[in-house]
Amino acid sequence: MMHKELVQYRDGETVCEAYVAHAGRPNKQPCVLIAHDWSGRLPHVDRMADEMAAHGYVGIAIDIYGHGNRGRIEADNSALMAPFIEDRALLLRRLQSALDAAASLPFVDSHRVAIVGYCFGGLCALDLARSADPRLAAAISIHGVLSKPPGVTQRISASVLVLHGWEDPYARPREVLELAQELTQAGADWQLHAYGHALHAFTAESLNDPAKGLAYHPKAAARARHAQISFLAETLASHRQPGDAALDRPLRESNSA
Repeated sequence: MMHKELVQYRDGETVCEAYVAHAGRPNKQPCVLIAHDWSGRLPHVDRMADEMAAHGYVGIAIDIYGHGNRGRIEADNSALMAPFIEDRALLLRRLQSALDAAASLPFVDSHRVAIVGYCFGGLCALDLARSADPRLAAAISIHGVLSKPPGVTQRISASVLVLHGWEDPYARPREVLELAQELTQAGADWQLHAYGHALHAFTAESLNDPAKGLAYHPKAAARARHAQISFLAETLASHRQPGDAALDRPLRESNSA
């Protein structure tokens, strides 16, 4: 039986609210954090957490903007995202507070945690990996923002997967190369899958505005989905517990923005 709940946690004075879904097994389970796109923790992000729970993980849709701060998928959400793009230390603190909250849950195996992020959430996934937090086993950026924060990247212990649309106007080939060089220099175990003819948000069925560089690409979305679930199964497989056979099931397609 699926268990679903809202969990509040704090980053200083800011109250955040995560959506948590899990199968209610008695033993601790690996956890996948879902970092939302620039629109915030909307229902489509919660559904991704449900998908992870159905697959055998604890799925947690985290809240970067804070409780009650939400945008709209079809809107310009720059005002919500900008403070975190401009202050990457603030973004990292918010991400670490989410990781702390997840690791404190009694049904989460705090040594098997991954983060998956879409668009702005892809940047979140990369920045949490850049923090070198030993609890983080894996980070997946899906059509994400790739820019490096100021300063020198520490040695990255998490495995990193970047799923990228080659025609994405928000992450040009130069930035992709710079990220590859950064991950190599940080000693990361990393992979990059670039999908030809795919624009930004290539997994989002609801978005289709090529003039703005946004378009759903079903073939790239399917390939990214398979790559994502294979990578999670590999990186979260350590010390697998009885009842974890669900981790090998194919992941159903999600509609992400």
